[in-house]
Amino acid sequence: MRKWIETTGRSEEDAIAAALFQLGLDRDDVSVEVLERAKSGFLGFGGNPAKVRVSYEVPDEDIPAAPEQPEPVAKPEPIVESQPEPILEPQSEPILEPQSEPQPESQAESASGQLEPGDELLIGQEEQSSPIQEEKAQDGLVLAEADDAKAARIREFLTGLMEHLHVQAVPEIYVNERGYQVVLQGHGLGAIIGRRGETLDAIQQLTNYSVNRGQSKRVRIHVDAEGYRAKREESLQRLAIKVAGKVVKYRKNMALEPMNAYERHVIHSALQDYPNVTTYSTGVEPNRRTVVAYAPDQK
Repeated sequence: MRKWIETTGRSEEDAIAAALFQLGLDRDDVSVEVLERAKSGFLGFGGNPAKVRVSYEVPDEDIPAAPEQPEPVAKPEPIVESQPEPILEPQSEPILEPQSEPQPESQAESASGQLEPGDELLIGQEEQSSPIQEEKAQDGLVLAEADDAKAARIREFLTGLMEHLHVQAVPEIYVNERGYQVVLQGHGLGAIIGRRGETLDAIQQLTNYSVNRGQSKRVRIHVDAEGYRAKREESLQRLAIKVAGKVVKYRKNMALEPMNAYERHVIHSALQDYPNVTTYSTGVEPNRRTVVAYAPDQK
């Protein structure tokens, strides 16, 4: 019996690799049908990922036949003498107890109350336990001064770019000794984050290029939106631990999807102390990826 799954990726090879990773199979064990070719867009807008259907063979399960049941033999019905119908006395109607109104769904508690591994928790501004300023202060970041020329150039460029993209977002700029960190504040910013942060990475690169162009002293500019960077880092750490467990269990190397340099660094850091596992990067940008390898002597 054949089964199949459909996966997507930045390219056909990425989509196939994602399917093989989910199934735990080799390329020779499956057949691939390309459903949609990958199409690129401007800053991630208008692009479409590749989509493939991967088929694989599974053994048929034998279903035991149900045992035959003997047909029941009809018994003769006993002869019952007719009885006069009893006279029913009128009964009083039952008194209905008042019932409380059902609670709205918004007040119902979750069945489990816990997040499954891999789930992402999106926290709105009104649900955050502390203001962004307090969080940035812990990292040594302070709001840029009004007369900061670099901050003014960053704000001017990003404001114009957001207007061009028809996105309502306001840049909030922080600074420390390492450079500038920009937090884009607004609603519905998923469009400028993109798939796995690709659009946000492009915006960050454009901002660095525009602000540092023609300047003798370059500054480092980090752009974030809706706390995506921290959430992505936590997701990558969970992925690294999950893959490392499979590598040790099956004693087989596993390659992750292509990532940028920062995301590969997160994977390396998460597994640097993981027993019997080592990591290394292979390939050429933008398709450079991290390999989690089985190393029985690695402590």
